Amino acid sequence: MSKEITQKHPPALYLLAATAAGERFAYYGMRALLMLYMTHKVFDQLSGMSFSDKTSGLVYGLFNGLCYLFPFFGGIVADRLIGERRSVTIGGILIAIGLLILSIDNTLIPFITGLTFIAVGNGFFKPTVIAMIGELYEQGDSRRDSAFTLYYQLFNGAVFVAPLVCGGVAAYYGYRAGFMVASVAVVISMISYWILGSRILGTIGREPKAKQRIQNNVEVLPLTKEEKDRISVIFVLLFFVTFFWAGFEQAGSSLTLFTDKFIDRNILGFEIQTPWFQSVNPFLVLILGFPFSYLWIKLSKIGKNPSTPIKMGIGMILLGIGFLFMLGAVAQLNSGAPKASMIWLMLAYLFHTFGELMLSPIGLSMVTKLAPAHMVSMFMGVWFLSTFLAHLIGGVIASFIDQLGAGVIFGGVAGFVIVLGFVVFLISRKLLGMMHGRD
Repeated sequence: MSKEITQKHPPALYLLAATAAGERFAYYGMRALLMLYMTHKVFDQLSGMSFSDKTSGLVYGLFNGLCYLFPFFGGIVADRLIGERRSVTIGGILIAIGLLILSIDNTLIPFITGLTFIAVGNGFFKPTVIAMIGELYEQGDSRRDSAFTLYYQLFNGAVFVAPLVCGGVAAYYGYRAGFMVASVAVVISMISYWILGSRILGTIGREPKAKQRIQNNVEVLPLTKEEKDRISVIFVLLFFVTFFWAGFEQAGSSLTLFTDKFIDRNILGFEIQTPWFQSVNPFLVLILGFPFSYLWIKLSKIGKNPSTPIKMGIGMILLGIGFLFMLGAVAQLNSGAPKASMIWLMLAYLFHTFGELMLSPIGLSMVTKLAPAHMVSMFMGVWFLSTFLAHLIGGVIASFIDQLGAGVIFGGVAGFVIVLGFVVFLISRKLLGMMHGRD
């Protein structure tokens, strides 16, 4: 075990992380602009869409939700027909085209068409690049959680830069120029993937799982009881994780609108652009990812690594604590302050990031452990269904911020996810038993 822990990660991990970094730069660069693009006027200097806040919140939730629904179908296609490597290529091309279409004009047809291409492209890209990372490690390899945390950290470097670059370009040249920059990032990452993939990835992801089974004369047997139990764990935790992401993704909707209207964004006379705040979370992931990755390895060495359900329960509670800090911002406004201090927002993002690192990369790692070997991409898509549902729920929540008020929204989310976190603690032993040694 000790020898296994000290082994370096394979070069393929870094290539796949770099490929994901380009796609994530594009997605988060575009996402940082999307709510503002929809709500700003058609004829103002940045050329928006003139949607209402309510409509924008619903569209934002639906689009982001579809970006996490389509991976279910993309995973099935990859497992059965085209293989993971081709799926990543198709996804990257579709995303780049979608962003180019979105940058053509601020009218309805390019808007809908561009978002559709991006969502479908995500379906091919997201589950398969992660499934290939899982294939780099044997079952029981204690580096797996660390690898996914490291992967998560590396692509968050791009997520950190994206709102700064795309937001900065948009501030001077309009939102559609920001979308164009996002498209270029995908193209660059895909070129490196095509050039280096055949040498570094070897046979990983080259053929669909169905074809591999035929070539190896592997008979498809009914699922065993252990496999069914492990799949049940995926679905149980998927339910809880849905509400984590419904709260977390308020960063791009209700928190963005609250920041734009009610947070004091001036530092020594310099006004921080609202989209730039979406770089705070990935910056924190970039800083904290190595310590978390190192922590899991050290705890594994001494036999103190918390189980996957415990980590996820802690993550949900930390998210709730983050929203409690936003109640401080609301209280400051209610006391008569013209704008709330930026410190409340920074503390919220800090605890949201703690929660994310406890839950998100650990969940990705868990799916590659628990899913049947010939169905990993499909179950990665199943796992992303939680984020699909979360975006729909989160979009509805964001659409009521004017009607209910920020205090009700932030307080309600905080209380709900904290309670759910403690529920996960209560059922963690049962879930751990159902994992049958694959924690």
